[in-house]
Amino acid sequence: MASPPPGMPGPWTRFFHIATSRAQSTIPIYWAIVCVTWVVGYYRTLRERERRTLELEARLTEANLQTLKTQLQPHFLFNTLNAIASLVRKKPDVAEDMIASLSDFLRMNLESTQHEMPLRRELEFLDHYLEIQQTRFGERLRIGKEIDPAALDVAVPALILQPLVENSVQHGIEPREAGGRILLRAARRGSSLRLEVRDNGDGFQGRQLAALREGVGLSNTKARLQELYGDGHRFQIRPNADGGLTVLIEIPWRESVPEMDAQAIEAARPA
Repeated sequence: MASPPPGMPGPWTRFFHIATSRAQSTIPIYWAIVCVTWVVGYYRTLRERERRTLELEARLTEANLQTLKTQLQPHFLFNTLNAIASLVRKKPDVAEDMIASLSDFLRMNLESTQHEMPLRRELEFLDHYLEIQQTRFGERLRIGKEIDPAALDVAVPALILQPLVENSVQHGIEPREAGGRILLRAARRGSSLRLEVRDNGDGFQGRQLAALREGVGLSNTKARLQELYGDGHRFQIRPNADGGLTVLIEIPWRESVPEMDAQAIEAARPA
């Protein structure tokens, strides 16, 4: 084999130069591919963790809301059954009417699985509760409603009004021999729905008002609003200048998704 001319590189030298030249151009590309692959993988892992975290938070919120909702039922049932028991011997016909109204109320409650519903649906729930109390108190309980028709399709937490009205009945109407009046209001206030439950009872001050805020109905309502809306809501309990209390709630104004009946749910399921 002939030797290369003087000054000419040998074959191994030329191979080394070619390999070095190609390595200088391919190694950065290789590392760029490695880095991009790592970044994409890390991003996917991060997104998956975020998704799992959001799912966990949603499940915890759902569990908390369900717990808060179920806490209302025994509290309400205890008070209602206690009232029915007191009327069984004295006024059996009245007690029978209350049992029928209670049955309708519980049926509607069990059929609803949503945490929010249109205000019109919430008012239907409330009417069944008021039927029970109207049967119990008769003319001693007077109900007024000032409901903006535009608010009827706005989403509200399920059973949000019943514990507030129950509180007014128990502390504002029942202690007074003459009874009293409960006024319900619903209207738009900017981008919010404003709900009010107002009674003209004797009212509370100081420690009595603080203790009332910690009761099952009001503390439960406050917790449910916090779970659903965070800082996007307002909840206030204030004495009226002329006696009694007003409970005020403000939540975001948004249209409710209609509840699906059983046939619609069945039709929406994949085959």
